Amino acid sequence: MGPGGGWATSRHEAAIQRDRRRISDSLARMADLAGRAVRDAIQALRTRDRQLAYAVIIRDQAIDTLEEATARLCIEFLVRQQPVATPLRFAYSAVKINTDLERIGDYAESIAHQASKLAVQDAQVPLDRFQELTDLVVPMVHDSVQAFIRQDAALARATIPIENTADQFKSRLRKDLIQMFKDSRLPFEALDPCLTITRRLERVSDQARNICVETLYLCTGEFAQHPDSNTFRILFLDRHNAGASLMAEAMAEAMGQPRFSFSSAGLDPQPCAPAVLEFMREKGLDLGRKHGKALNQVPDLDRYHVVAVLDPQAKKLFPQQAHKIIFLDWPVPDPATVGGPPEAVRAACESAYQALDQQLSALIQAIVGENPA
Repeated sequence: MGPGGGWATSRHEAAIQRDRRRISDSLARMADLAGRAVRDAIQALRTRDRQLAYAVIIRDQAIDTLEEATARLCIEFLVRQQPVATPLRFAYSAVKINTDLERIGDYAESIAHQASKLAVQDAQVPLDRFQELTDLVVPMVHDSVQAFIRQDAALARATIPIENTADQFKSRLRKDLIQMFKDSRLPFEALDPCLTITRRLERVSDQARNICVETLYLCTGEFAQHPDSNTFRILFLDRHNAGASLMAEAMAEAMGQPRFSFSSAGLDPQPCAPAVLEFMREKGLDLGRKHGKALNQVPDLDRYHVVAVLDPQAKKLFPQQAHKIIFLDWPVPDPATVGGPPEAVRAACESAYQALDQQLSALIQAIVGENPA
């Protein structure tokens, strides 16, 4: 090493550490803002404080601005320092964590919007349950970011399982909310905002888990997968979820593909048509345990990969999602809407069955071919 080489190296390492601290401090600030936003949104819900809800919505701009500033810090770090090995993994993970935290801010904003809707209603919503879930997921965000900043793999591993607890809590709360609606204890106008809040809180835990995964990547160079990350989710959507979409769901499930999850929904859900029920029973598929459901009753709607649209009107009312969903147009006439003599209805069922069978076979084989086990 030439004269001054060691000094130049140490100065370069000091510059790297300085830039890493700046990025870490910015991420810690974002985590604080995002966590505060979630807590304030739930507080606005609990106290029916529309002013606080609006404040959360407005403050989301500050989180977005900080996200942009942190992204610039990461880019400058990559360009100026040209890091390798662990510093390079740090920059790569920091960019992804920056996005995760910005999404948490978006979830808080969404919760605040729902809180403002509920503030003008007299509905008795389970506020303590929402608070309990909040107290579970917000500390998870803090711990996940601290694990990254401190490169604490043990803390990251200890934090990851909380996501599964939050998911189970969300599932129970969602079930209870729907039962409250069925028992006329919760009006539909309140059900939809409550279900949205539940989903958003659970998604906060998903983002925190992602941050922990990035921490493990930083510390070990290896990625950790989500338990159901290899599951491909497909939703069949039509007008009433009483015929064609239920048929598609049952037929897809009968194909016995272990890496797939199927569901169906309708814009205006109704009970399964008796003629369709009987027809599918003859095919060896029992629809007796399936019931029509609306989009907001589909668990984890924002985790679906493909939506097969059997009714052109259905796509127009599908809620916008943060990630890209593939929409496929399957113009299959719904036998549940066909009238006339029994033989005409049965012919419509057979026609729909054959069309769905061809579509399903092509779709599943395409996905399996592109994503081999």
